[in-house]
Amino acid sequence: MFDIGFSELVIISLIALIVIGPKRLPTVARTIGHLAGRLRRYVDDVKADISREAEVDELRKMRDDMRQAATNFETSVQSEISKTEGDLNAAASAAARTMPRDRRPSPRSSPRRRAECSRTPSSRIWSSCASG
Repeated sequence: MFDIGFSELVIISLIALIVIGPKRLPTVARTIGHLAGRLRRYVDDVKADISREAEVDELRKMRDDMRQAATNFETSVQSEISKTEGDLNAAASAAARTMPRDRRPSPRSSPRRRAECSRTPSSRIWSSCASG
């Protein structure tokens, strides 16, 4: 933190010994040591808080980027689905126009129902196939 060499420490110690006196010097040195430790812990806590805040900001930015990417992906998938749905509807309409009327499936018979009716007749299914 400070650039203090050994010679500066010796001079400061001698001045402190003369000014404070030999009786009170150990108590004052101990108090200064405690205060220096508290100051160091406080500085470390502030550094850790700043580091955490920087990480939180970075994570928030990453979260926002991921949300934006997910929204863009969802939009592109929805547009592709809509486009495909439109293409399929157009193809179905074109196929329905080119198919003769007697070959068109009736609105009441679904592909599943036609598949059930084509199997071996059972009393329950066959009765429903015969009626419709």
